Amino acid sequence: MDDLISTLKQAALGIWRRRWIAMAVAWPLAILMGVVVAKMSDKYEATTRIFVDTQTVLKPLMKDLAYQPDIDQQVSMLAKTLISRPNIQLLMSQPQVGMSQITGVEKDLEIDRLMKAIKVEPSVNNMYAISYKDADPRRAQQLVKSLVEMFVDAGVGEKRRDSEDARRFINEQIRTYEAKLAEAEERLKDFKLRNFGMTGTSNQDYFSRVSNLSDVVAKLRVDLSAAEQGRDALKRELAAEDPQLPPDTSGPGAAPSETDTRMDTQRKLLDDLLRRYTDDHPDVIATRRTIAQLERQKRQEMEAAARGGRGRGNAATSPVYQKIRISLAEAEANVASLRTQLSVQSGRLEETRGKAGKVPEAEAELAQLNRDYDVLRKNYDTLVARRESASLGVKLDQSAQLADFRIVEPPRVSGQPAMPSRLLLAAVAPVVALLIGALTAYGLMMLAPAVHDGASLTALTGRPVLGSVSMFVSDSAKQLEKRNLQAFMATGAAFFVLSAVWVVWVAKHAAS
Repeated sequence: MDDLISTLKQAALGIWRRRWIAMAVAWPLAILMGVVVAKMSDKYEATTRIFVDTQTVLKPLMKDLAYQPDIDQQVSMLAKTLISRPNIQLLMSQPQVGMSQITGVEKDLEIDRLMKAIKVEPSVNNMYAISYKDADPRRAQQLVKSLVEMFVDAGVGEKRRDSEDARRFINEQIRTYEAKLAEAEERLKDFKLRNFGMTGTSNQDYFSRVSNLSDVVAKLRVDLSAAEQGRDALKRELAAEDPQLPPDTSGPGAAPSETDTRMDTQRKLLDDLLRRYTDDHPDVIATRRTIAQLERQKRQEMEAAARGGRGRGNAATSPVYQKIRISLAEAEANVASLRTQLSVQSGRLEETRGKAGKVPEAEAELAQLNRDYDVLRKNYDTLVARRESASLGVKLDQSAQLADFRIVEPPRVSGQPAMPSRLLLAAVAPVVALLIGALTAYGLMMLAPAVHDGASLTALTGRPVLGSVSMFVSDSAKQLEKRNLQAFMATGAAFFVLSAVWVVWVAKHAAS
């Protein structure tokens, strides 16, 4: 701390010894800075504030019906890109701004200056402030006004242009996918014509169909074997049964003939089958064949009775025998039906097995064609849905704006210049001039240091001081030093008085 105090003391003594040099530097500097402050041109600031309302009633109502972009993000991007070179060129070309006459290199320099001078500052809740400083207050206000109009027009125009571009792109993609769908459908049609009967109508592949047909054939064989065994058992029972009743039980009230009973049974069976199947069903065909045989047999019996052949009493009259005959006929019909079904299914199985080399390949190709078609169809349906959403979005843009630009504070220019602050500069200029003068004196002291006491001499030479000699100052020297001090004080007082007068004048001029 003592060393610091000593250093400051030495510096103060050095500056004091060269005080006239400091004053000689401060005076012209103060005058020069005063002239600069007086010559500086005033700049007026034009400002405006805009609020962008993106929360409208239509936004929640049209949710999931029309595509709605992020309006907040779009407005933020518009604000960031508002101060761009094309926009500034468009702004300068407007006659009301007053810069259309600037051309060449000066125009490029002016564009760069404007891009730096114009400020677009966002704040909370979608509030934006636009400001610009210019020497001409009217031009500053007009330029800010044109920027506001450009900001609002860009917000509406960009959104509508984006919607139109999106709809145009989607229409082009839909036309492309329509052509691809037509090609895919044509390939599917050609494939089905070339490979008719090679692929099944169900979703089963070749091996599944072969497995299912094999199971059906095996089951039919088992059912046929069981039906044949049942038929054979009925034949054995029929052979062991007596067809005639004892003579005392026959007569006019005897039961109807066996042939009539069998025919009635077969007709009932046919009616039941026709309710369930068509005329081409194997069971229907077999039943009709049995009825035809019985009708022929009935006619033969009637012809024999008419010729006096066997009488009515020779026909089978035993009810048990007749029931067995009826069951045997049904068993025969069932066996015939099963044989027909087995023949048909066996033929289908052999036909399918005969295509073993081609069917899997055809099914694989069909699966690939269907997969490609399904992908194209899905994308096509998605694009059509997006087109409807985009069309609704365009109509929504045309009917109402999703973002409402509200000018909270119209473009205005303050009556006082925004810069420079002449009063502050006028007050600072004398202080800066004195400080530079003091630094100049201190620099000269460092170039030619002076010794004021023994401590400073020891510090300068690094050797001990053995003694000192006193200096006698005469009265004339003291008077000269006193006049010198008075002259310096007068000069300093004049400096401060003139500086104060200058500051007061600047303050009054700024107020007026």
